[in-house]
Amino acid sequence: MSDSPSPATTDATDAPYVTYVVADGVATITLDSPHNRNALSRRLVTELHEHLETAAADEAVRVVLLQSSGKVFCSGADLSEAATTSMEEGTKRIIALQRLIATMPKVVVTKNLGAVRAGGIGIVASADIAVSAEEATFALTEVKLGLAAAIISLTVFHRMDPRSASLTALSGETFTGAEAAAYGLVTKAVPAAELDDVVAKLCADVATGANQGIRETKKILNAALVERIDTLGDEMSALSTRLFGSDEAREAMTAFLNRKK
Repeated sequence: MSDSPSPATTDATDAPYVTYVVADGVATITLDSPHNRNALSRRLVTELHEHLETAAADEAVRVVLLQSSGKVFCSGADLSEAATTSMEEGTKRIIALQRLIATMPKVVVTKNLGAVRAGGIGIVASADIAVSAEEATFALTEVKLGLAAAIISLTVFHRMDPRSASLTALSGETFTGAEAAAYGLVTKAVPAAELDDVVAKLCADVATGANQGIRETKKILNAALVERIDTLGDEMSALSTRLFGSDEAREAMTAFLNRKK
């Protein structure tokens, strides 16, 4: 599951948590919920899912770029929600989000300048191409809260080599963008100063592909990933929901949130 120690708080603003712009065949979707470090709240996940569906249905779009408005790409689960409510629906929605990214007939590219934690890593792993700043940091922090990287294991462990998956998931420690590339989690890591230019050129190049070619090639490339999601999704959702609802995890999440107040 996208379970990260992110100190999320309720925000009543009417401003969108996720923005959407299309230009030159590229739909740019930006996570813009800085008050909780782009945690995967119900609202953010809903808005992100809606924008992805819009891009999927737009014949003018060939590439979807997922990025964040600040350095933090995504801090993982919204712990203020997870510590007080059942995560059954939330786990299913994160699985559906990963599946949509993997199956939509557009090339999905992620760009992260800074931190990616837990569930945010599931978004990166779902994408077709992932570009990170070398200096960025990643962490599968679930184990530190009595949780497991359950539903994001569907995509994350599909991408990473087994030894790297064991190291990062069992330790919960941070690793760099450069290490993420070596582990197979991201496509490439570049110096932070070059990230925007590299991704802009990449998106422009990919956008020259024909819709049919992109759609059918993506189906071939992601067949095993989609089968993994469909086969194991219910089991991982149930496991993640059970762990989030456990006394151990709720105590750990509450303690973390209290430390951040």
